[in-house]
Amino acid sequence: MPEDAMSDWPRYRLIQRLLHWGIALLVLPLIAVGIVLGILGFQGAVDAFGFEATNTLYITHKTGGVLVLGFMAVRIMARLRYGKPRYAIPLENRLQKIASESVHGLMYVALIAMPALGWAANATGGYPINFFHWVLPPLMAENDALSAVFFQWHAIVGWTLLGLVSVHIAGALYHWFIRKDGVMTRMSLLPSPRPGQGD
Repeated sequence: MPEDAMSDWPRYRLIQRLLHWGIALLVLPLIAVGIVLGILGFQGAVDAFGFEATNTLYITHKTGGVLVLGFMAVRIMARLRYGKPRYAIPLENRLQKIASESVHGLMYVALIAMPALGWAANATGGYPINFFHWVLPPLMAENDALSAVFFQWHAIVGWTLLGLVSVHIAGALYHWFIRKDGVMTRMSLLPSPRPGQGD
C-alpha cells in the first residue's frame, strides 16, 4: 500500500470496538474466577478465602455474566447494523478466511451460551441470579438434575471459550507482528494511522 495513501485503515465503528474490548476485559477474569470456583467448589472456596470473600466472588461472577450477555446482545445488533470493515490487505488464502470466520462465529456463540447456561444452572438449582445488589428472576423452575447438566455445560463452554480466545489472540499477534497487515487497527481504540505508517 503506498506511503502517500490518504484514507485511514478500515475500522469497526467505535461502539463495536468499545464492546469488543469491554467484553474482553470482562470475560478473561470471569473465566479465571470460574475455574477457581469450579475446582474448589463452594465449601472449598469458603475454606480458602472465607465466607464473605467467597460470596463476593460468586456475586461478581454472576454479575459479570449478566453484563456479558447484555453486551453481546448489543454487539450483535451493532454487527447487524454496521457490518464489518473490509481488510486493508486481503487475507492470504481461503483457508485462513474460513478459520478466521469460524473462530469469530464460535466465540459469539460461546459468549452467549456461557452466561445463558450459567443463568439456567443457577435458576434450576435454586440459587439467586445476582446482578450487583439485585436478584433477577430465575425464569426456570427448580430441577436439581437439570441444574447439574447446565453447570456441566457451562464449564465445557467456558473451557472451549478459553481455547477460542487463545487462538484469537495468537491470530491477532500473527497479523500484528508478522504479517503487519493492519488487521489489529480494525479493532484498535488508538487513533488510526495512515496506511503505510507504523503497521
